[in-house]
Amino acid sequence: MKRRTLLAGAAAAPVVAAPVVKVLAAEPVHITWWHSMSGALGDQVNRITKQFNAAHKDIVLTSVFKGSYPDTLNASIAAWRAGKAPNVAQVFDVGTGTMLAAGPAVKQIWELAKETGADIKPATYIPAVRGYYSLPDGRLASMPFNSSTAVMWYNKDAFKMAGLDAEKPPQTWPEVVAAAKVLKAKWADPMNAKGGPTRYALTTSWLTWIQFEEFSAIHNIPFASEDDGFNGLGAVLQCNSPAHVAQLQRFMDMEKEGTFKYGGRDSAPDPMFYSGVAAIGFGSSAGRGDIVRNAKFAFAEALMPWDPAVSKTPHNTFIGGASLWAMTAPHRTEAEYKAVAAFFQFLALPEQDAMWAQNSGYVPVTFAGDELSKKQGYYEKNPGTDVPIQSLLRSPVTPYTRGMRLGRLPEIRNILYGECEEAFAGKKTAKQALDDTVSRGNAVLRAFQKSVSG
Repeated sequence: MKRRTLLAGAAAAPVVAAPVVKVLAAEPVHITWWHSMSGALGDQVNRITKQFNAAHKDIVLTSVFKGSYPDTLNASIAAWRAGKAPNVAQVFDVGTGTMLAAGPAVKQIWELAKETGADIKPATYIPAVRGYYSLPDGRLASMPFNSSTAVMWYNKDAFKMAGLDAEKPPQTWPEVVAAAKVLKAKWADPMNAKGGPTRYALTTSWLTWIQFEEFSAIHNIPFASEDDGFNGLGAVLQCNSPAHVAQLQRFMDMEKEGTFKYGGRDSAPDPMFYSGVAAIGFGSSAGRGDIVRNAKFAFAEALMPWDPAVSKTPHNTFIGGASLWAMTAPHRTEAEYKAVAAFFQFLALPEQDAMWAQNSGYVPVTFAGDELSKKQGYYEKNPGTDVPIQSLLRSPVTPYTRGMRLGRLPEIRNILYGECEEAFAGKKTAKQALDDTVSRGNAVLRAFQKSVSG
């Protein structure tokens, strides 16, 4: 979670705005926000809290760090069962399905706006952001907050040494494969001959999210039925299609030829890129802070590649990160819900959205926040920081590019990780590994469906 401040030319003045929702309570209303932001991100949460309180004299917001994303989710649900839920809980993207299934534990954003009169419009938010946290009919379920997406990082010095154009990164998967072969022959192998850590042309973090879920979105193909779970609990996995099998086979082939190195699950491979071990590293756009802090070489951020054999043009990626949920509790007052609505409106202010994005490494979640960052010259002073926005706006959002709405998705990801590892070890073919992922993953989905439906 720890990232250095990325601010360069960003808004730094306190943002003070009159509250739109009138709480009208005799005494200041106290509300609590549970979150998972530590280090520099925690400092930004504290800044937001302080500025909100300064702008809303009738509200006292207290932000509380509750540990990792899973820790905060579990703590919030346990607190609700005990009748002591926080007013606001930060829940990671893959917990969205769980929160939607929580029923009376949450007050969805459209309900909150209707009951409090708050002016919270879905159209304020970038389509790829609002789509992830919306119901099929477009109503917002949770409040977008910290969002990132998948990008391709590359070592410009390594590209130059290999004779590749450092200003024109590969745009398609065939181009990536070809570039990796050149990087191995003209950069990795010569550097390895000099001693030091073994170098590789390419690695990827978040294999399941980036190379399968995001891969599906980029090519506008389903990862699961029911529009990736958005339209019902009866979704079944479809990540064993010919396109997905070819994608896994591509990585298996690259590993055999020595151009790709599997570095582990989730963000474990990140250091391979920023330490200079891998010339290309697929990862989260939110990893920029670690790269800025650690890389001893010139680097750049590029859009994710696509396979022309699957789709004629690339589509948008979807987001990772987390959103904010308004939670319920016995005897929770109307004034408290109005205070929460005022807080959500405050976060949507262009100045707040831009400042949060510029200081955290996440993307602006509103159109206005993105425009303000442009006007402030942030993208110009920090080349590449607009790539995630470009990726999210690459095409109109479709039913297959909104994201995932699958119950127990972290468990399904672990199944897919395990099956890919079996394939990399030569124990299974690409098709067998993905067929087994679908079979085992569907059992998880049915168990989740049963637990929700009874």
